[in-house]
Amino acid sequence: MSPDTLKLYHSPASPNSRRVRIFLAEKGLTVPLVVIDLGKGEQHSEAYRAINPRRVVPTLVLEDGTAIGEVPAIMRYLDEAYPERSLLGATPKDKGLIAMWERRAELEGFAAVMEGVRNRVAGLKGRAIAGPHDYEQIPALVERSVLRVKNFFADLNERLGQVPFVAGERYSAADITALVTVDFAAKALELSAPAEYVALKRWYEVISNRPSAAA
Repeated sequence: MSPDTLKLYHSPASPNSRRVRIFLAEKGLTVPLVVIDLGKGEQHSEAYRAINPRRVVPTLVLEDGTAIGEVPAIMRYLDEAYPERSLLGATPKDKGLIAMWERRAELEGFAAVMEGVRNRVAGLKGRAIAGPHDYEQIPALVERSVLRVKNFFADLNERLGQVPFVAGERYSAADITALVTVDFAAKALELSAPAEYVALKRWYEVISNRPSAAA
């Protein structure tokens, strides 16, 4: 299947969408993009809900109409359908390590930032958790979110003091999720890694200067 027969429904401002766009850029794949305007609520439209009932982006739609949501699932499909320049690992060991570190970056970093944003931003009242159901904000969670993100920075710095990339010796999907998390925290929560986190700063400079980071 040629990548130009796929469609990626995304939002330019969505951090999750950016994770997939970077993944595509790293693999050298060009997929037609369909913009969903989150500000206008297009994710809640009947047309988009028919594609992704969870009303979130991104969603990858295959040539036969199959819709794949959730970033890790989209990454897995793309890496297996187009195995050149694998970002999820070529050996069982590499696959396990990359999956582990990408999962940690998502749960301990990305999800922590998202928790703070969704419980703080006025425009997300009643939408504190992404998905098909409405949940009220809990402002007290913002403080915990900030602490979680700070701990993520500290843990990431310690890890990167041991290896050049998040999952080990080579760039992978784990670096993508970690990079987007760092940028997301800076933009949405005004949280940046402390200057003394030398290893994290070194890694960030290298990763953010890759052409794919602009995707």
